Amino acid sequence: MKKLLTLLVCMVALHCHAAEADYHVVPLPQSIDNVKGDAFVLDETKKIVYQGDDAMARNARFLSEYIAEMTRMQLQVTLADKKNVKGNIVLALDSKITEKEGYCLDITAKGLRITGSTPAGIFYGIQTLRKSLPILKTKEAVTLPAARITDAPRFSYRGMHLDCARHIFSVDFVKRYLDMMALHNMNRFHWHLTEDQGWRIEIKKYPKLAEVAAWRSGTTLGRNSDVDDGIRYGGYYSQADIREIVKYAAERYIEIIPEIDMPGHMLAVLAAYPELGCTGGPYQVGHFWGVYRDILCAGNPKTYSFIKDVLDEVCDLFPSKYIHIGGDEAPKHRWRDCPKCQAMIAKQGIKAEGKQNKEDRLQGYFTSEVQKYLASKGRKVIGWDELLECNVDASAAIMSWRGAEPGAEAAAKGHDVVMSPTSHCYFDFYQTKQQHNEPLLIGGELPIEKTYSFEPVPANATPETVAHILGVQANLWTEYIICDDLAEYQVLPRMGALCEVQWMQADKKDYKDFLKRLEPLRKLYELKGYVYARHLWPELYRLESRDL
Repeated sequence: MKKLLTLLVCMVALHCHAAEADYHVVPLPQSIDNVKGDAFVLDETKKIVYQGDDAMARNARFLSEYIAEMTRMQLQVTLADKKNVKGNIVLALDSKITEKEGYCLDITAKGLRITGSTPAGIFYGIQTLRKSLPILKTKEAVTLPAARITDAPRFSYRGMHLDCARHIFSVDFVKRYLDMMALHNMNRFHWHLTEDQGWRIEIKKYPKLAEVAAWRSGTTLGRNSDVDDGIRYGGYYSQADIREIVKYAAERYIEIIPEIDMPGHMLAVLAAYPELGCTGGPYQVGHFWGVYRDILCAGNPKTYSFIKDVLDEVCDLFPSKYIHIGGDEAPKHRWRDCPKCQAMIAKQGIKAEGKQNKEDRLQGYFTSEVQKYLASKGRKVIGWDELLECNVDASAAIMSWRGAEPGAEAAAKGHDVVMSPTSHCYFDFYQTKQQHNEPLLIGGELPIEKTYSFEPVPANATPETVAHILGVQANLWTEYIICDDLAEYQVLPRMGALCEVQWMQADKKDYKDFLKRLEPLRKLYELKGYVYARHLWPELYRLESRDL
């Protein structure tokens, strides 16, 4: 009896001194309503109980891992039955929740229940619970105040981009990047795989893409100086690598959208297969950053065969709804002087119209051929906003990067749109005006508060226009991002600001409140070992030795 009494006293003391959860996370849920009654006490006696299939079992395992990471408590994961649903953490589907990615957290002393209409919704509820927990150095019970949290995202497309063509990143880092996205409730990974400076995807029908196009013999130093390092650089992802990454992303409810840029940014391809260019070469994989005049020959039938063959393998690797075809920065100098391109213009009866010359509209023909081929495979085209300048069909989605205005124009014309303007969403830009102690970057300035201020929906937009705005994406171009740590530094904590733009309703956003809620997220970055920019925390940002 004395032993039992002592145990009860110890448990009560432990619970009285328990750390407490805070539901005011990033992104902030739509509603957090206090509920009468005692708190739920999270300790190692609790189990994670799931109802459903393998996806729900995986969600439960993720939650167990997150709780162990935050609190050092190991919770058992088990399939639900009549005996174990009370007093534990329960994950269950609920058809009453109408939003596909919406979720509800019901927290009382009797148990903690996370529900959603889909496993994806439950996953985002898990992320909120994860970020609500304190980070503990030793095992300790955590009290979770009684509450009901309901939430759903504003936009269906919540994207991050990574350019692995200018500089390539390992499979492990790409997975780490996906984990960072999951932490911020993001669900689209735009994977930029091809460039003038390197081709990064294995295409079995064209082995020279891996043997030649994936490697450059040197890289310019600084911002396109006359000095080259002369060091061979490159690599590519095997198809096995890609399947592994696609699976890893899907398990975290992230769809990967591959980008195969065409007809421009193809110099690396021309180095491997010079017959696909207008001049026949010789070509070499690009050393310099920027835009090259040599692009695919739009008058050569072999070009269309090549593109279709590549897309066959791309579609086999990536189950995404959209295939990104770039379409940006495609100079027409070679096409104007190319007999094959001019013959194609004549054959198709292409004529200048308005601001579009014949060569611009030839790109429209090229793109329409790609659109039709992808449509035959059940896929859709997405590309940069230059596609609007070559008369593409409205079925093509537009990614608006040269400001938000092209996106607004595209949406009004019936295109689906992803907003990704340089002004708010280019994470390769500097994060501060004080750039003396910053790494060498491409330029520009994008402080976190500017990213947070972005409103993707144009003022006075009609309901029809609003319906075409799928969401928001930030981009990390890597001309000057030469290593993993710098990539993380450039996106964190700006990912935190971006995810509130993507997830929250505009009238719920509050930058000052966001900064308060960012502090626990910053501590989670440190727990994960992420490298993040510290400009918001000057006491952490500047070492004394820098000021000597």
